[in-house]
Amino acid sequence: MLVLLPPSEGKAASGRGAPLKTGSLSLPGLTAAREAVLGELVELCAGDEEKAREVLGLSEGLRGEVAKNTELLTAGARPAGEIYTGVLYDALDLASLDAAAKRRAARSLLVFSGLWGAVRVTDRIPSYRCSMGVKLPGLGALGAYWRAPMAEVLPEAAGDGMVLDLRSAAYAAAWKPKGEVASRTATVRVLHAPTRKVVSHFNKATKGRIVRSLLASGTAPGGPAELVDALRDLGYAVEAEAPAKAGKPWSLDVLVDEVH
Repeated sequence: MLVLLPPSEGKAASGRGAPLKTGSLSLPGLTAAREAVLGELVELCAGDEEKAREVLGLSEGLRGEVAKNTELLTAGARPAGEIYTGVLYDALDLASLDAAAKRRAARSLLVFSGLWGAVRVTDRIPSYRCSMGVKLPGLGALGAYWRAPMAEVLPEAAGDGMVLDLRSAAYAAAWKPKGEVASRTATVRVLHAPTRKVVSHFNKATKGRIVRSLLASGTAPGGPAELVDALRDLGYAVEAEAPAKAGKPWSLDVLVDEVH
């Protein structure tokens, strides 16, 4: 199973180890595209700070993120699973998984990124700031920029297993499973059970817990229908809707009582 995750806006500090090596990242078919985004981002942030802050959509209080981006080629790198923080990743809590679950995480989790396209949690990257919603002066809107390289690489990464898509809309725009891959893809919403309204903070936390539950249990559903059964066995209240047409993903609603 391939699990597609959004990144987090907040990130841990870069490590003190060796700097980034783009050629060592997973999904090597994305290397050229990554290096193009990386080069333009560093150049942008090394120039006019106010322009960089405007392009990146950063508030005055996040001015320091511009300077951080200028050091991406020399900053120490850490596993992406340690760099990404925030509600979803706190709930997932990769560090506390046992060894077998961590191996499953390394194989199955794929984090989408405006800068890297997508990385595995074991890929070593520096801390950075560049969301998928950014429009770089030279490359344009990153959501659109990544579509062609992702279309080449992601179907192979998905293999013949199911795809669990937990991305937010901005990151889903970079790659939409099509055809046979889409038919074994499931997207997830988290709804407040009494009102059937989409929740925000608890949406992220619940998605993190779902991934953790699947990794910890060793469950490997072969398709969306099997995933629904697996999640129910793990204690989640799930409503599922099979696609009306072939070649479309399943839609899963996970119902929660708490709205944090």
